[in-house]
Amino acid sequence: MSPEKIVILGTILIWRSMTAVINIRFNSCHSHLLHVDSSWTIEKVKEQIAAEEGVSPNDIRIIFAGRELQNSTAIREIDLGLHSVLHVIQGRKRNLSLQVETDCERGQGEVPETEKEQSTPLNHYYIFCKNECKKVCAGKLRVRCSKCKQGSFRLEQEPSCWDDVLKPGRIMGVCEEKDCSGDTAEFFFKCANHSSTEDESSVVLYLIKANTRNVECITCLAICDPVLVFPCLEGHSMCLDCFRIYCQTKLNDRDFIQHPELGYTLPCPAGCDNSLINEVHHFRILGDDQYDRYQRFSTEECLLQMGGVLCPQPGCGAGLLPEDEQQRRIECATPQGCGFIFCRRCFQAFHQGDCDQRLMDTASTTGYSVDPARAERARWERLSKDTIGKTTKPCPQCNVPVEKAGGCMHMQCTRCKLDWCWLCHSPWSRECMGNHWFG
Repeated sequence: MSPEKIVILGTILIWRSMTAVINIRFNSCHSHLLHVDSSWTIEKVKEQIAAEEGVSPNDIRIIFAGRELQNSTAIREIDLGLHSVLHVIQGRKRNLSLQVETDCERGQGEVPETEKEQSTPLNHYYIFCKNECKKVCAGKLRVRCSKCKQGSFRLEQEPSCWDDVLKPGRIMGVCEEKDCSGDTAEFFFKCANHSSTEDESSVVLYLIKANTRNVECITCLAICDPVLVFPCLEGHSMCLDCFRIYCQTKLNDRDFIQHPELGYTLPCPAGCDNSLINEVHHFRILGDDQYDRYQRFSTEECLLQMGGVLCPQPGCGAGLLPEDEQQRRIECATPQGCGFIFCRRCFQAFHQGDCDQRLMDTASTTGYSVDPARAERARWERLSKDTIGKTTKPCPQCNVPVEKAGGCMHMQCTRCKLDWCWLCHSPWSRECMGNHWFG
């Protein structure tokens, strides 16, 4: 085996009570199985590899998760997961410069001392596995060279906070791959619950933490594990079931916040400052159907902030961005849209003249009388038409569609929070309360 040749030890296939069957692959060209006892040390593993390859165990080094494993380290201590990869390097160690410092922002959170001092393995990383598990799962932190994407990379120093892991270029090191000059670490996370390919990764949900401190849920007061910790100064915690209900409720009310940088998000339910969730993948906890709905609402809110409108036709709701902000006649053009042409001001079918005047004209052109008994018998038809065409009206201030679910005429816009009257289509007043509070 020539100097600088890389031997890749990969793919844990079977875990039993004390042993593991490991697939050893050499330069991705051939492979064989190696039976490893969980009590073995790295020194013992080196001896087994060296015997099969015909080299001295003193000439090879094993790198895992960005650090070189010491001979005294036991296999059971290094937290191998399915498809974990150990990189076995033959050759001289490349020099490292240890003059790197990190400046971690408190906003992302440092690694707590209690977590650093844990003597037993606990899950401290959580991801949403959208491929197989379709749920929040324990995650494994892995590192590779940002240039060649190989794991034979030694870190100058270990990460000490989320900024080190999430922000590129924070941690430097040396890539041991031949002909690679990469010196920047790239961290990624894998699902710990199932096998995955080497290049498969998942987005880490860094607000979800193991509840090592037995903190109560802010909503149900139960002590659950794991919990979601909001990024507020107080670090309010919420169990995942309550967080799902919190998100679902806010989504139903369209009460998410459209932030120009963070997107469609939520704050701490206690109303804390600087508590917006800035990684929207946390909302995948809602499940596939509700997350699709979340994405649709997010797109609609973004469109409305850009001066766009939503087609009011029931069953359509297409987003439209007219070129002229003063244009009243809006067409939901086919084939993408439904073809409905409506007034931008009142969101009814397009008409000439003022919107209020149009309503007056409609009433004055009714030049015939109707038998009261027949009108009474036709109430169901009237109500059904009202349900189809008039259960949604635009907010008089920001034009966001608001749906009327009950009999009260007092409405509140879920976007701009304006209190307004459904009947008058103007700000809510004591006169409205006295004349038509409900009906």
